[in-house]
Amino acid sequence: MYGYIIANQDELKIKDYKKYRSYYCGLCHMLSKKHGPKGQITLSYEMTFLAVLLTALYEEPLKHEKHRCLVHGMQSRDMLFNDITAYAADMEVLTAYYKALDNWHDDKDVKSRAFSLTLLRDVKAIEKRWPRQSCAVRDNLEILTALEKAGEQDLDTVAGCFGRLLGEIFVLREDDVWADELRHMGFYLGKFIYLMDAYEDLEKDRKRRRFNIWESRRTRRDFDALVENTLSLMMGDCAQSFEVLPIVQDIDILRNILYSGVWMSYNAMRAKEKDKGEKKA
Repeated sequence: MYGYIIANQDELKIKDYKKYRSYYCGLCHMLSKKHGPKGQITLSYEMTFLAVLLTALYEEPLKHEKHRCLVHGMQSRDMLFNDITAYAADMEVLTAYYKALDNWHDDKDVKSRAFSLTLLRDVKAIEKRWPRQSCAVRDNLEILTALEKAGEQDLDTVAGCFGRLLGEIFVLREDDVWADELRHMGFYLGKFIYLMDAYEDLEKDRKRRRFNIWESRRTRRDFDALVENTLSLMMGDCAQSFEVLPIVQDIDILRNILYSGVWMSYNAMRAKEKDKGEKKA
């Protein structure tokens, strides 16, 4: 369900993209340090965004190191990380664990079941460190599963589950003055992610006869406009809270992601659909 909250490299200054990549590699390094190779498998751009956002908001000092990376042919990579990166790593593993369990329960996917078992000990420790976030992830995914099985068709009700989940993850410190804005921001970003993922999986879910919140709307003449307008509303509300936050550090990176990067997958999907239509014609 992750992979949409990314940077648009073509519109970033070179120095900003290098720093963004250093955050990404820093999160990968922290996942390895805290949770081993199995943790690195869960690496996502969404939690990289969270690390950049919270680091900028709280002006948390960053540690810069260079480490060799197996994925990049043992080349030395710049890495930026701090305590917030460690938090993002925990949230990465936590969400990956419950997603793997969900895949096991829905599809009896043996690989997902095996992966969830490798994460179990780490997740138990994470639940002790972050009980509020852990409850939010577990409870909202359980509600989401029940709604999907019942065939619930209300967009806000279904997508809201993932919204509430991400909203709690965005709130690092509950008693913080910016907690409400962060929760609001995460809520709408979570809804955007869920709806974008459903849109991308629409044809695949149809073939597998699996629930998809867009399926009952697919035959509407204004379907494409409905999807785009709904996603735009989600990101509009997310951006509204973001702009309230007193962020100066890495502001160009964050705005690039929220105003441009998040639309890259959608634009690619629409271009692919347009290409299919032209070939049929």
